[in-house]
Amino acid sequence: MAEQITLGFGDNIDYEIVWDSAVYEDLITRYGIRADELSSDGAIRNERDLVVSILSFVQSGAGGERSVASSAIVERFAQRFENKITLGGTSVRAAIAMRKLGYTSALHLSTINDHVRRLIPQDSPYVCSNTQDSLYPHLIVQFDKGARVRAGDIELVAARANRIIYHNDADNIAMRISEDFADLVSEAKVFLVSGFNAMQSEALLVERLESVEGILARLPKDALVFYEEAGFYEPRFSRLIHARLAGKIDIVSLNEDEMQGYLGGKLDLLDAAQIGEALADLYELIPAPVIVVHTMHWALAYGENATQFARALKGGVTMATTRFCFGDEFTVDNYREVEALPPSAEGAAFAATLEGLLDGRVCCVPVACVEQSNATTIGLGDAFVGGFLPALLPESLRAAVE
Repeated sequence: MAEQITLGFGDNIDYEIVWDSAVYEDLITRYGIRADELSSDGAIRNERDLVVSILSFVQSGAGGERSVASSAIVERFAQRFENKITLGGTSVRAAIAMRKLGYTSALHLSTINDHVRRLIPQDSPYVCSNTQDSLYPHLIVQFDKGARVRAGDIELVAARANRIIYHNDADNIAMRISEDFADLVSEAKVFLVSGFNAMQSEALLVERLESVEGILARLPKDALVFYEEAGFYEPRFSRLIHARLAGKIDIVSLNEDEMQGYLGGKLDLLDAAQIGEALADLYELIPAPVIVVHTMHWALAYGENATQFARALKGGVTMATTRFCFGDEFTVDNYREVEALPPSAEGAAFAATLEGLLDGRVCCVPVACVEQSNATTIGLGDAFVGGFLPALLPESLRAAVE
């Protein structure tokens, strides 16, 4: 039988490094980096530029994704730290997360190598648009709240935990689409579109989206199409995707940084009136029946029949929080433990106020109250997707697993 959940389109190998303030302090001294140089927007042509970028993100507490001039920069820098190799990409991380709860899925891959073969769920059917093995690693930098760097005239203390991603990934920049994926979607009830954020050519993106449209045309009529945003190398490409796939996407999902990027400014994530106004503005910008926003405090669905997504939102925040607390090796018992935790008081108050203000237009679920040192900050949005999507299946299909 074909899979009920189908996930596209990209994947990659991650080098997850362990934070070590002493290494950064040594590099600041070695490269003569000054506080007035810190910026997250400059080109990353060498290791010095990379350190400047990382420190600027720590200074702001923000997360993000940036391109580097070559994979050699990633390789050299990762060797300075304790690190591990993991599998990245929204689709594959979501597949790994939901598999722990018993749900299988079909995958479209853009990269294949021995690490990918080893790390993807072994019972996930897949196609890969790349016919040869390749390796373009992503550098994953995670920092905890309170992480401190002090050298020269630089003194930074991270205001919150977050993560940054750096890469030069030719496979995901090209993002070839395998037409064979259409053969795996014939019985899909849920279809994920993700993974185009590294692309740099508009003409090539349009060509790839034409292939995606052909695959979407093969879906059953009742299938739900879920689009997960990301940090785009070319921000305008996000709007191009929305325009091309308008009428075909049922749900657009994005995190707090991506929401604020659309709206052009910082938001107080616990100010219900401000978020209510922001959601109305966001709904005007994104042509989809439902918008999902997931943050460190809450997750919500806004738009048509938003209240029907309460179960999916709960599944999403539970999965993301479980990964935050327990990392890659979390178990079903860990998931159930987090599921039973009470929500944070501030998140619960926000959710109640927002739902009262918007009167049925929104469904908001607060995140569980957890205190965690050495938290996992990479892949939380992917884990959210992995918790959200299974709840979109018809009840009879969910019952067969649960």
